[in-house]
Amino acid sequence: MPKSIKRTYSRYSRDATALLGGLIRAARKERKLTAQELADRAGISRGLLQRIEKGDLKCEIGAVFEVATLVGVRLFDSDEPTLARHLGQTRDKLALLPKSVRKKRATVQDDF
Repeated sequence: MPKSIKRTYSRYSRDATALLGGLIRAARKERKLTAQELADRAGISRGLLQRIEKGDLKCEIGAVFEVATLVGVRLFDSDEPTLARHLGQTRDKLALLPKSVRKKRATVQDDF
């Protein structure tokens, strides 16, 4: 079995996930939902929900976004049509950029 690699995260990433987890927990409590009820709605285990609420960085991003959506925590400061428009603009921009990025090769000086 391969040895697991210890990831390090920036302070910003740790603080952002802790904030999002706290917002999710507060919204769940405001809606008077138990952790088990919300986990059942999201289709995840109660343990995973608890890790999301604690700001665990190893949680699957799709699960975090789904839980946030279910309790009404907005991940972006826009409504659905605006979000769809931004997504379209990003896809258009990505279509114009090169498919891959490669470092330039050093030119070989073979003039003897």
